[in-house]
Amino acid sequence: MQLSKEDMLAKANLVSKGTLMETLSIEMVDFGGDFLVARMPVTPKVHQPDGVLHGGATAALAESVGSFAAHIFIDTEKFFIRGLEITANHIKSVKDGFVYAKATFLHKGRTTQLLDIKITDEDDNLISICRLSTITLPKQ
Repeated sequence: MQLSKEDMLAKANLVSKGTLMETLSIEMVDFGGDFLVARMPVTPKVHQPDGVLHGGATAALAESVGSFAAHIFIDTEKFFIRGLEITANHIKSVKDGFVYAKATFLHKGRTTQLLDIKITDEDDNLISICRLSTITLPKQ
């Protein structure tokens, strides 16, 4: 039985309890055949000292949504996902509200995956562009 979109998002958010995703209040909010969207509130707990979103928090959001996207499309009974490399180019700063990360596949292979992750604010302004490569490994 395939889970509904709502059940899949609820499951993704449930497994984030007690992790960095919960610490940063990252929430998976939408997905489709080749994408996943997460959001994160921009509050002082994710600011750098001058009061804008910290690039490390942005990278954590990007890696979280990208890894979850790769995870959704594998047999989790037999395999798990690990990040190989992440890059982040920060375009614009943001002080408050939410940022949204949309991960889309550039390559969805059996062993490796490459995802493009665009981080935008609530007005759809581009904040950062990230790339994540992941690997699918067999469970032993």
